[in-house]
Amino acid sequence: MPSGNRPCRLVLCLHGAGSAAAPALDRLMPWADRHRLLLVAPKSAAASWDVITGGFGPDVRTIDGLLTELSARHAVSSYAVTGFSDGASYALTLGLVNGDLFDAVVAWSPGFQAAPTRTGRPRFFVSHGTEDQVLPIAATSRRLVPALEDDGYDVTYVEYPGGHLVTEALRQQAVEWLASGNGQG
Repeated sequence: MPSGNRPCRLVLCLHGAGSAAAPALDRLMPWADRHRLLLVAPKSAAASWDVITGGFGPDVRTIDGLLTELSARHAVSSYAVTGFSDGASYALTLGLVNGDLFDAVVAWSPGFQAAPTRTGRPRFFVSHGTEDQVLPIAATSRRLVPALEDDGYDVTYVEYPGGHLVTEALRQQAVEWLASGNGQG
């Protein structure tokens, strides 16, 4: 957690289906102090995020409460949302729906986005393994990214040789990308 009174970027970190919250935090923890990232990783109410199982509900309420509580206790300059797998799909969805709050979205190996409406203009960092057997790239990111670009969003897209995972190099690249857009890096 960043120390001092200088503003930080609050980063909502979302886990994949069936996972715990801690790995979502661990993905960015090594760079949190250096880049003044205030990381928060809620656990979904069910095995995955509410929108994936039928619409916004308890997970959005939990996230709203966390963001309200943390922004009341800390000097927050900006907000980002990150996620892996189902968490990446949820990050894309939340980022599009709440683009007036989240200015940046990091989606590692997303499957889809389910935004019923869109606000704001967040920027996106999307990465996906070319050998992903869980969420094959041809049916997911290779469709999602062009659609975001066609809608005028600023998208940084990284394809890498590998499967359904987030390497340390990808995590570092995403953090540097985050820092490049917030004036705090």
